[in-house]
Amino acid sequence: MKLRACAIATGLLLAAAIAVRGQAPPPRAIAIAPLVASRQLPMDRGAAAVWQSLEKLHTRASLLFIVAHPDDEDGGLLTYESRGQGARVALLTLNRGEGGQNLMSNDFNDALGLVRTQELLAADRYYGVQQFFTRVVDFGFSKTKEETFQQWGRERVLADVVRVVRQVRPLVIASTFVGGPSDGHGNHAASGELAQEVYAAAADPKLFPEQIRAGLLPWHASKVYARVPMRAFTPKGIFDYARGIYTPGRVYDYVQQRWIEGKPSVNVAVPEGTYDPVLGASFTQLARQGLAEQRTQLSGIGIPDLRPESTPYHLYGSEVKTTGHEGSMFAGIDTSLAGIADLAPGENTGALREALRAINGDVEQAMRQFRGHQPQAIAPVLAHGLAAMNALIQQVAAGDFSAAAKADIEHELRIKQAQFNDAIVEALGLQFTVRVAGRGRGGRGGPAVSRQVVIPGEQFRVDTHFANPTHAPLALSSVTLRTASAQPDWTISQPAPAAEEVFTVTVPAKAPSTRPYYSRPNDIQPWYDIDDPRYVTLPTTPYPLAAWAKISYAGVTLTMAQDVETVARPEASGIVENPLVVAPPISVVVDPRQGIVPLSAHAVSLTVTVHSNVPGPARGSVHLRLPEGWTASPASAGFALQQSGEEAPLHFTVTPRDLTRSSYSITAVARYDGHDYEEGYHTAGYMGLRPYSLYFPAIYKTRGVQVAMAPGLKVGYVSGTGDHVAQDLVNLGVHMQFLSASDIANGDLGAYDVIVLGIRTYAARPELRTFNGRLLHYVHNGGVLIVQYQTSEYDHDYGPYPYSLGGNGERVVVETDPVNILKPSDPLLNWPNHITEADFRGWVEERGHGFMQSWDPRYTALIETHDPEQPPQKGGLLYAAYGKGVYVYEGVALYRQLADGVPGAYRLFANLLSLPRRAQH
Repeated sequence: MKLRACAIATGLLLAAAIAVRGQAPPPRAIAIAPLVASRQLPMDRGAAAVWQSLEKLHTRASLLFIVAHPDDEDGGLLTYESRGQGARVALLTLNRGEGGQNLMSNDFNDALGLVRTQELLAADRYYGVQQFFTRVVDFGFSKTKEETFQQWGRERVLADVVRVVRQVRPLVIASTFVGGPSDGHGNHAASGELAQEVYAAAADPKLFPEQIRAGLLPWHASKVYARVPMRAFTPKGIFDYARGIYTPGRVYDYVQQRWIEGKPSVNVAVPEGTYDPVLGASFTQLARQGLAEQRTQLSGIGIPDLRPESTPYHLYGSEVKTTGHEGSMFAGIDTSLAGIADLAPGENTGALREALRAINGDVEQAMRQFRGHQPQAIAPVLAHGLAAMNALIQQVAAGDFSAAAKADIEHELRIKQAQFNDAIVEALGLQFTVRVAGRGRGGRGGPAVSRQVVIPGEQFRVDTHFANPTHAPLALSSVTLRTASAQPDWTISQPAPAAEEVFTVTVPAKAPSTRPYYSRPNDIQPWYDIDDPRYVTLPTTPYPLAAWAKISYAGVTLTMAQDVETVARPEASGIVENPLVVAPPISVVVDPRQGIVPLSAHAVSLTVTVHSNVPGPARGSVHLRLPEGWTASPASAGFALQQSGEEAPLHFTVTPRDLTRSSYSITAVARYDGHDYEEGYHTAGYMGLRPYSLYFPAIYKTRGVQVAMAPGLKVGYVSGTGDHVAQDLVNLGVHMQFLSASDIANGDLGAYDVIVLGIRTYAARPELRTFNGRLLHYVHNGGVLIVQYQTSEYDHDYGPYPYSLGGNGERVVVETDPVNILKPSDPLLNWPNHITEADFRGWVEERGHGFMQSWDPRYTALIETHDPEQPPQKGGLLYAAYGKGVYVYEGVALYRQLADGVPGAYRLFANLLSLPRRAQH
């Protein structure tokens, strides 16, 4: 039964004013736990939040949605079920999108995974869902699920998916993908297959028994769905765009283990375009706002106009009786509170059902009495329901249910207990803010700027503020600070309970830094090692410090919790609040972290950046731990930093000895206050996104490479997005001049021997499209222009002769695929380095993408490569003489290979850069 209060719409503005800070937990919360963000979305504040909480209290419906990457999710479905139907909804995203593109920053690989994790968490706030991940990594575009499982290890990823199902214990499992060629990506297809396979696997106690021994009991969902493929089923079959071929028009049912010929039938059409007057938008519109948070991949997502919209889903397995067409994914399942008693089949549940019906009566009474302009009026009714729920939990714990039934029932009751707690807090509009104490007062009454990080051994203050805007009769029983990791060495003062409290906190001398609970030894391993098993499947390691408030109200105890926040005021960005983190006093970074040393080199330049988090002056030194026989000048370099956040670049000249084609490591060691620091971190993200830091050893990995380079070149570089190529090419002794939009429009391009356009520059740098004629004129007059891989924005004949990229171009994803040299005698492949097939060995992630599909015969194709079952791809490296100069297009993934120190990539790029001297040679 769905109830709507006629007074909701008229009372929303007044009720929102009650809780403008949004300190109450959002309606999606399923446990009493610290809030990471104090500023909740408008839909999670005031009357709108209260009504959504009531809907959640009124049902035990639960859904787990499974996808491969961030942005694969059906946000409309998630939002509809969570915010519209009151269901408890969780999202399991198998990987963190490490292998994708980045339109927002220079973060790649694991750093990009951190960025996309935070983007997805920002999107989840709109969807209203809980987020989980497995340990596997997005290793780049995959054309088949067989390749994906081979990389990930099928049992490894299945174990994590089973773990999440056993943690969430959903009534329904659903997926975007079906596990076949229509999914268009090997990772997608793997997620679709796993979503169906886990339906039975999570219920099998013989599978992954270590989880059972650790306390996770088997669980069998009632239903499993997958979205009906959007791709057309034609007389030719389904077009598999991952491989560029047609496959038979059928879908495999992994639950029933049979083929479905043709497009699967529609069992449920989810009305995602439905308008919700409480939220003031359709579920599709809200979901698109969430999707728009995922900017690294989807820059420019718009919010659609309001119109009817539904998404079709096919039912693959069901434990309940169903009909062909269902009105809901939960059709046939008792989702009432009394339905919790079904978790003890065959046992005496009469008293349990009666207690649940009585509690449900309190919820329905609150729904009937709810008024948008006065949500606090229903708080006493909800408190009565919470008291009854508290008593019921105790009765079940003392009851004679079987162990499995008792665990299942208590799991559901604890969720309802948390939902009651949060609904009362929301109804009363209680506010609880917790910040690191700043100096002075903030502008216009806002909070003062504070420390962003603290270091081991540091002492600092935390201010808490509690407010009761409705003046309800309640008492603040206690306010405490707790550490997330249960470390007893944190020293925390305990003042008497008061609305305004100040805690003095001392960080333990050996406090760990706030970092991911997972890591991997290199960018090639396609899964993470779990460094702290307590947090496996969570998005991030919990933040280190939180405040908890206990409130006595109407005979029950309410709880509010908030991670301790910091306050920053970036230039022209207003107030920015982020959770407090622990960081080391000194961070030492070598960037780039991989490269090469030409065998002919007499010396190598290396820059080490020291970053201080010390709240005051920090003096120390840095030296390099070198391979045997190598020397560095200076032998040690001092640093003197005056304040937290300050950095100093230190420059070293390293002289190799007996250099061979071997691998070498150089470690930077910073000495400060009697301690050595050999680790650094990079804070991934961009303005407006919650930052998170990736830690790594301060090691420069290099190898000796036989590579020659034309001397004395003047090179201009136009940066793209996520582009480190210019920095990587310093290994060749090339120091590039970065070109601005003004340089491209008005500068003397003829001053450069070579101009290099970075990856995706025609998408990121509109001046290239506007002034493309100047670039062609530069080539015609004798310049060399090297265009690295581009996307669809480049598919407009910007070269000297016609070509077709065909949208985003072809891709070759298997990095070990053979490469055939089409023109072995071509001068470009023979000077100053002789390029052979051996130069394409040891590549990482892919051969490349953005390959040309067709081109004018005046272009010369130099190589051919292709994936299995893919036609030969010759458009990865093309060049054309134009006037006195040369125009080059390269779609092979040199930018990825340079970052990983692949020798052949440096040798090939050296030849491209040396083109202006080739005629002289």
